[in-house]
Amino acid sequence: MITKFGTANWQGTIKDGGGTISTETAALKDQPYGFTARFEDGKGTNPEELVGAAHAACFAMALSLNLTENDFEAKNIDAKSTVSLEKDPADGGFKVSKAHIEVTATVAGISEEKFMELAKATESGCPISKLLNAEISLDAKLV
Repeated sequence: MITKFGTANWQGTIKDGGGTISTETAALKDQPYGFTARFEDGKGTNPEELVGAAHAACFAMALSLNLTENDFEAKNIDAKSTVSLEKDPADGGFKVSKAHIEVTATVAGISEEKFMELAKATESGCPISKLLNAEISLDAKLV
């Protein structure tokens, strides 16, 4: 089993307070986050964009694995995961309801059909997709 961690610190009220986020590897170290970065256009990061980045990174790696296992090599994979946060009518709180993946890849010798098959398998197979209890959708493009 592999374990990794991230940390967060928060100080103050929800609207006026703020916090920092760090990762075990220090790729992120004391990055600011807060209400305005999450719900408005404020500076800093927020949990949804971090989940989106993790999802995009996981998807790109998993697609590379699927391609490699099928004797293809990606010259380039660009992935983006847009995470949607919305009000939950069940309890009035918020929930991550969707994650939409957009991927563009350059892969020599692969057919459009085979690429779409492998991208679709990756959509549900990447570990972060499995983690998210949300609707996952995909737009894939072979260039």
